[in-house]
Amino acid sequence: MGITIQKTFTPSFQKQKISTSWWNRFIAWSDKQEENRFGWAAFAIAGHGCVFTIITVAMILFTGNNFIFWPFAIGAMAVCLISNLAAMPTRITIPVLFFSVLIDLVIIALCLMNGFDMAASYR
Repeated sequence: MGITIQKTFTPSFQKQKISTSWWNRFIAWSDKQEENRFGWAAFAIAGHGCVFTIITVAMILFTGNNFIFWPFAIGAMAVCLISNLAAMPTRITIPVLFFSVLIDLVIIALCLMNGFDMAASYR
């Protein structure tokens, strides 16, 4: 009789980590916020309109009243307001809110880099 050689095979299972991008995780989180839709709309309209836009406009006025910042400040508020008044789902309104706040923060940073010029706002 011949000699039989038997090879043993032990399968090793390695679970691969499925990585999702931060954008996909953010959109999934935004979808879960659909039940808090009116809270997000109230924050977007009241918080952005009464706090962020007012601070941005004040910074524009106190730093020389540069005209190029006005359309961006008004546009950021308008995009946020229109997306909420159009009753878009939260997967749209929350990213628009964060993007418009980012625009306001960039305008504030650019105004601060420009420097305060109180006399220029009275010309």
